[in-house]
Amino acid sequence: MADRYRGTIYIGVTSNLAARINQHRKGEGSEFVKRYGLKRLVYAERHDRIIDAIKREKAVKKWRREWKIRLIEEQNPDWLDRFGDIL
Repeated sequence: MADRYRGTIYIGVTSNLAARINQHRKGEGSEFVKRYGLKRLVYAERHDRIIDAIKREKAVKKWRREWKIRLIEEQNPDWLDRFGDIL
């Protein structure tokens, strides 16, 4: 999630993306998301096993910021909100 183009980035994992995004948009579930006003779903990955999703989350969180930006922009160069695409 992000607040704007190339803005603050939040990386997380969930078993129900739609519900989690709705929580974040209500200001629930993450103090970080609430503090920085992160509302846009700019990137998401689907994994068959939660353990794989958690491993990926931990790995990406360790990346340099510019690597995270490149990952997002490969699929979403304008940092548009992709929440509607998952419904």
